[in-house]
Amino acid sequence: MEAIKDALRALRKRHLLEEGAHAPAISALSRPIISQGSEWKEKTEKLEMELQQCYKAQSRLSEQLVIEVAESRTSKASLEDKELLINELQRELAQTREESTQLQEELEDKTKTLDLLIAENKEVRSQLEEMTDRVQKAESENQMLIDRWMLQKMQDAERLNEANALYEEMLAKLKANGLETLARQQVDGIVRRNEDGTDHFVESVVPSTCGHRIHAHEGGCGSVLFEYNSGTLFTGGQDRAVKMWDTNSGSLIKSLHGSLGNILDLAITHDNKSLIAATSSNNLFVWDVNSGRVRHTLTGHTDKVCAVDVSKFSSRHVVSAAYDRTIKLWDMQKGYCTNTVLFTSNCNAICLSIDGLTVFSGHMDGNLRLWDIQTGKLLSEVAGHSSAVTSVSLSRNGNRILTSGRDNVHNVFDTRTLEICGTLRSSGNRLASNWSRSCISPDDDYVAAGSADGTVHVWSMSKGNIVSILKEQTSPILCCSWSGMGKPLASADKNGYVCTWT
Repeated sequence: MEAIKDALRALRKRHLLEEGAHAPAISALSRPIISQGSEWKEKTEKLEMELQQCYKAQSRLSEQLVIEVAESRTSKASLEDKELLINELQRELAQTREESTQLQEELEDKTKTLDLLIAENKEVRSQLEEMTDRVQKAESENQMLIDRWMLQKMQDAERLNEANALYEEMLAKLKANGLETLARQQVDGIVRRNEDGTDHFVESVVPSTCGHRIHAHEGGCGSVLFEYNSGTLFTGGQDRAVKMWDTNSGSLIKSLHGSLGNILDLAITHDNKSLIAATSSNNLFVWDVNSGRVRHTLTGHTDKVCAVDVSKFSSRHVVSAAYDRTIKLWDMQKGYCTNTVLFTSNCNAICLSIDGLTVFSGHMDGNLRLWDIQTGKLLSEVAGHSSAVTSVSLSRNGNRILTSGRDNVHNVFDTRTLEICGTLRSSGNRLASNWSRSCISPDDDYVAAGSADGTVHVWSMSKGNIVSILKEQTSPILCCSWSGMGKPLASADKNGYVCTWT
């Protein structure tokens, strides 16, 4: 601005000097051409106007110059800021390059380390494979030695088992012959003689009074069973436990643990030494009654095992039925299945015959079937119920078999002809499940069956009428069992309570 002002002052001063210098000439010239004054005056005015326009143009240029100088200063300041930014970015770029170089060096070091580790890993893997091959070879040699040793032991055991089986079969035949003779001498349900190889029979008492009401299990109690010629009671429930009770005092003797599923059925050997349980875990568990320990776990079924029975004279042979539609024969000494019977309808209950050669099975289609357990051949079949058979019970003399069905009918069959010789029913008796177990008294005179209303009905087998209705439990009765001593009768319900009746 100062420079512009100085330029303007210099222009004015120059203009004044030029006017002073030209004034004499103008005056000298003006005189000769006064005559032409008007013309010259117009020219002068015109020149003055041009001069004013020059001044205006000069003023505009000055203003434009001021604006351009200001823009130039602004551009210069912006340029300086950008130069500073460029310098800063260059410093950051240099720092980033240094960091990149450092990271690249670290990456190269780690890559070398990784290559070294990979090489070491390959070497270790090769050593591991070599050691694994050695271990596998050693295991195969060891297994071969074990197999040879086990084969030798099995051969020795087979020879011993064959000798024991021959001995047991001879004893069983002797006992069966003795029992058959004894059964022929039976009068009015009472056996007057007691011979070696036979059970102790007494006249059964019609139950009427609840002796004990025991909370045996958490959840339902699906199976009750008495020891042979004893008042000791076994119960199995949904809490996966088997318990042993003294029915005289109602006290717990011991508990048997080890089952992996709900207890659905129980069986005991004739010597009261081994207890077998059918469970929902597809297995059978065998306990030593005295020690309470699991002796065997019988595996082979692929669905829940719902029924089990054991030979009346031999502790060796056990049969089981499962919802995989098979019946299996087990050898307790060998601990494995010796035969399998296939059928088309699920089996709910089974029972071995007196001689142990045939098995009765009750099925979901309502039929009672008779099988040769050694060959697996179906010997006979009868449609006894319009709904599922829930229970199959054999009389002590082996001549009668009782079946119960979901049609709320209890049929008594002659085992020799499989003809119905008695039908028991009551309007108040309704079975509660597909595994509701009924039972026959030890003297074969009475039948007991539980109902969904919590009552137990007792029929006379010969007359076909109800002789007693037991009312103590409030939930559905799942099973009944009669002691071989003639009393008590035990009943178990869906809430896990067990009542003994005398």
